[in-house]
Amino acid sequence: MGKLVYGAGQEYDLDDRVLSHVKLAVVAKLRRHESFLLNWDVPVEQGSGRISLWISREVPLAFQFSGSRPPAINSQWLEALMHTSQRTGGMVVMSEDQLEAHLPD
Repeated sequence: MGKLVYGAGQEYDLDDRVLSHVKLAVVAKLRRHESFLLNWDVPVEQGSGRISLWISREVPLAFQFSGSRPPAINSQWLEALMHTSQRTGGMVVMSEDQLEAHLPD
């Protein structure tokens, strides 16, 4: 289980594979100086609920991975993350098996 570290050290647990894809999508947006909302559902085993973070170049952000090897990247999953980031509600972190529902038509 990896961690997304946001702002002054607030930590959010995400699976390493999910976090790897989120990292690539977030970095692509920030390189273009684009700020956006990052949203995900909190699993029941972590207390349930939803989290939304405003991501911008002005807020410190770190990605910590528990595994030593980066996973293979699914380009469709990355495309789905980038596609949702263009919506008013912001980028939606989804599982790999949910990506087809978030791909452009």
